[in-house]
Amino acid sequence: MTQASEAIAAPAASHTRLVGVVSAAHFVSHLYILILAPLLPFVRDGYGVSYTELGLALAAFNIVSAALQTPAGFLVDWLGARVLLIGGLAIGGAAFILVGLVDSFWFMVAMFALAGIGNTVYHPADYALLSQHVPAKHIGQAFSVHTFAGMLGSASAPAGLLILQSLVGWRGAFIGAGLLGLAVAAVILAIPDHASKDAAEAPARKAADGAPVGWKLLLSAPIMLNLMFFMLIALMSGGMFNYSVVALGALHGTPVATANAALTTLLLLSAFGVLAGGVLVTRTMRHSLVASLGLIGMAVSAALVGHFDFATWLLVAVMTVFGFCFGVISPSRDMIVRDITPPGSFGKVFGFVTTGFNIGGIVSPMVFGALMDAGHPGLVFWVVAACGLVAVLTVTTLPKRPVAA
Repeated sequence: MTQASEAIAAPAASHTRLVGVVSAAHFVSHLYILILAPLLPFVRDGYGVSYTELGLALAAFNIVSAALQTPAGFLVDWLGARVLLIGGLAIGGAAFILVGLVDSFWFMVAMFALAGIGNTVYHPADYALLSQHVPAKHIGQAFSVHTFAGMLGSASAPAGLLILQSLVGWRGAFIGAGLLGLAVAAVILAIPDHASKDAAEAPARKAADGAPVGWKLLLSAPIMLNLMFFMLIALMSGGMFNYSVVALGALHGTPVATANAALTTLLLLSAFGVLAGGVLVTRTMRHSLVASLGLIGMAVSAALVGHFDFATWLLVAVMTVFGFCFGVISPSRDMIVRDITPPGSFGKVFGFVTTGFNIGGIVSPMVFGALMDAGHPGLVFWVVAACGLVAVLTVTTLPKRPVAA
């Protein structure tokens, strides 16, 4: 069975159920990414280990995810997105349930590595399902709801897990989170498959297009430009999300409370920006233009924060502009990838280009941490701005679709 010949039931008249279950899976994936952060002190005390040792669990999760996400994309195109998504949810859920049940630190590290395998399927499977089975006129909004659900999962993780910890302990919190993943997997499993005529004909259309396939497709110029685009976005978000508070303090003497308030509004407006971007992509096909304007807005706002010692209200306003622009470009970003992907290759392409998030996440702490250690906090914002301008080039030089070699 191939990705092209299977689908979650998504009748032409209604695709709400599809978007709902895929977005629920994305919510779970983001919750799992942050599952250890709010529970760190309790896990540390429970095992009597250092924070550095606990970092091994996070490293195992992220290294496995980065290494195997592209192969997972190939499997999505070969075996089908639905079965891979169910499997990923089941693997992640089972891994975290076992973390709560087995009293062994090294077993926990191994389970985080196993959860990393489950994490590899979300981007390729989610985007493959949405791209193939949501009508074209609604796909931009579907992408925005999907992204918003992921952000909601991230936002819900700290409070939700701490509430569980207060009720059933940190082990119970892991078990509860794991059961949520299994529940979403069960819901998807309960939805019947249907093979549409258009989906069944996708391989033929791909062959007729004469587009490159496999690694030849992934290493083509348009796909590599998108990989670079995702890397640069990850660098920009890593710089602003993780280092703006300390950089503002070192550069302008901004109080921690003020800098955190500005960062909070940035994150909040990024979520609303995603929803606004979903509406915008339904009103224009010029996704590269939308992405370019958003990137320029992010670059300008980052440069302004790095150059001027703003009053509190103005700092919050400028940081808010960055966050809103960051959110707005997300649906257009996804549409750009979809537009250059041949039918039948959504899994591998989205799996490959979103690996840029992992790469950027690995590089970001080294770049911005080094700038802070060297005593150049202002360069944190200027590097973010420079990444935004370079990213504009990656979306304005794209051909429509990879051509045969």
